[in-house]
Amino acid sequence: MTQAVQTRLYVAADLAGGLSIGLDAAQSHYVKTVLRLGEGAVLALFNGRDGEWLGRIDAFGKGWCSVTLDAQHREQDSVPDLWLLFAPIKRARLDFLVEKATELGVAALHPVLTQRTMVERVNLDRLRANAIEAAEQTERLSVPEFAEPEKLSRLMARWPGDRRVLLCDESGSAPPIAEVLAEAPRGPCAVLVGPEGGFAESELDALRKFPFVSCVGLGPRVLRTDTAALAPLAVVQALAGDWRTPRRR
Repeated sequence: MTQAVQTRLYVAADLAGGLSIGLDAAQSHYVKTVLRLGEGAVLALFNGRDGEWLGRIDAFGKGWCSVTLDAQHREQDSVPDLWLLFAPIKRARLDFLVEKATELGVAALHPVLTQRTMVERVNLDRLRANAIEAAEQTERLSVPEFAEPEKLSRLMARWPGDRRVLLCDESGSAPPIAEVLAEAPRGPCAVLVGPEGGFAESELDALRKFPFVSCVGLGPRVLRTDTAALAPLAVVQALAGDWRTPRRR
């Protein structure tokens, strides 16, 4: 199968050579009506477990499309064990945050409710759809996991001690994130960013007492919440994550 592949789709089904995979109604509509692909067109499918497989469309029906898999195009890779803990923000910026965090290779996204969190209702289905679309478009072979929103204090009380938390401290007193990463052993990590109004002082005091929390500074400027979440992710990926691995072509 030598035809260039331009369409990648995430599916839940197991993938293996010779299997016929049924696309859901939305994907079938997208393939047939939006992309105007016909029988015999090549697609790439991935599920986060079995790598990426190439297949050909073999049939369309009302609300369905079937793809027969031929060969594995890429083996399953792994993403750094990097989580993002974030206070929910307004919808448009939250969608942007999730999309870009997926592109940056985050393994899990966890909304946290802080004292100053203004948005408490989070549509996880919509956010997951945004993450899937970002993974499809960026050649990622997995989709981040999503956790239900949870109070920050409750989450920290049961936090696994072997996962370091990088607390994005807007007070200006924390050491630069690059310095903290240079001195820290590599391992499971989470970036924690507060709400638009920042963490309450009592929250910062409580967080600083946990041995697994490291306060990090993000430079001399005040960053908006979505920027403050994405900037440290990029730094972690550049210094300790998979950005040290060149893109496979």
